Amino acid sequence: MDNTSQKRALGAYRARLTQRGIARFEVMGREADRALIRSLARRLTEDGPAAVRLRATLSAVLDEPAPKTDGILAALRRSPLVGLDLDLTRSDEEGRRIDL
Repeated sequence: MDNTSQKRALGAYRARLTQRGIARFEVMGREADRALIRSLARRLTEDGPAAVRLRATLSAVLDEPAPKTDGILAALRRSPLVGLDLDLTRSDEEGRRIDL
């Protein structure tokens, strides 16, 4: 963007956004969600009851604690090998002899 008038126009546009309380930021997501994320951002910039409801709904969904996993021990206890009488001892063989 070498044109100074374009730079001034972009600066003025971004200043107007800042005055409205809108911030620019980068979001990473899946290509399939591009339209969804843009429409969500567009709706959240509006000041109205729909934006307030959307914020409340998103906050409620995102603030839910993630389901607690029981960890590796519980996963091992759920294993289909539990209860099988497996012999997991290793032999005490020294291995084979090789000439180097």
